[in-house]
Amino acid sequence: MGIEGRVTEFSAAPGKAKTAHIIVLANEKGGSGKTTTAMHLIVALLQAGQKVAAIDVDSRQLSLSRYIENRHAWSKKSKLNLPLPELHSIARANGRSIDENEAEEFARFAAAISAVEQQSDFVVVDTPATDSYLMRLAHAMADTLITPLNDSFVDMDVLGRIDAESYEVTATSHYAEVVREARRQRRMVDQDATDWIVMRNRVGQLDTKNGRNFAEGLHDLSKRLNFRHAVGFGERVVYRELFPRGLTALDTLDEKTLGAKPNMSHLTARYEVRALIDTLLLPINERGRRRAKARAEWFRVSREPLDGADFFAD
Repeated sequence: MGIEGRVTEFSAAPGKAKTAHIIVLANEKGGSGKTTTAMHLIVALLQAGQKVAAIDVDSRQLSLSRYIENRHAWSKKSKLNLPLPELHSIARANGRSIDENEAEEFARFAAAISAVEQQSDFVVVDTPATDSYLMRLAHAMADTLITPLNDSFVDMDVLGRIDAESYEVTATSHYAEVVREARRQRRMVDQDATDWIVMRNRVGQLDTKNGRNFAEGLHDLSKRLNFRHAVGFGERVVYRELFPRGLTALDTLDEKTLGAKPNMSHLTARYEVRALIDTLLLPINERGRRRAKARAEWFRVSREPLDGADFFAD
């Protein structure tokens, strides 16, 4: 049975009522910032009072799982009470046939979704940088699909080919067709449309001709492939240095949490995350906002100029 048939069967199960909004981070090219983006989204949603679950289907790297484990360990060691999502990791099957493997992987994915979707407002899924059954399955289940893309024509090639002289798009690439098919399957299953956002990542701080040409090419692709584009995170060391402690730019950053005094780069990173969240237009619910207000005293006392609470203020 193909992905479409299995997803249809899963969605139509007796008593089935999907409540969680599923956000999938995906790109067939590695090193684009999927995990960093996923973790910042998770923390932003948790700080907004949303109930969040995380599913890691990159069983080889397990980067999101490691990030969350680091956060749990640092929270316990430093007594910081950092908000954490419920985490599920899904391993690839290793059976004797492709059909058996796909059936087993679907069962594992469906079990993880079923375990969290009724109790969660959002499920954030991090995927591997390879074309696999689990990767395609995650695409077919996405309400919001986010594709981080490094600010480079090398990375844009994962979506489409660009003319060397005019910088116009001449053809779409393999991954774009994967997404197109996943969105078609989603519409066939429940008539819902997947909101696809391509996010420019590791954006340089200087305005360059190459950057302008890249932006024009991305705009052309967005019309061909029907995605929204967003500006993501700048090329900043801060995003990489936070990983060992499981921290994000949204957390209260001081000498206790960070091990050093925060600087302007940390504050700028926080603004970048805020701008991205605004662009995504996620369905933050009022119930979650009330939960955030009731239990957010611990981060409202932050000495930082911004805190997670005002990211979702009306």
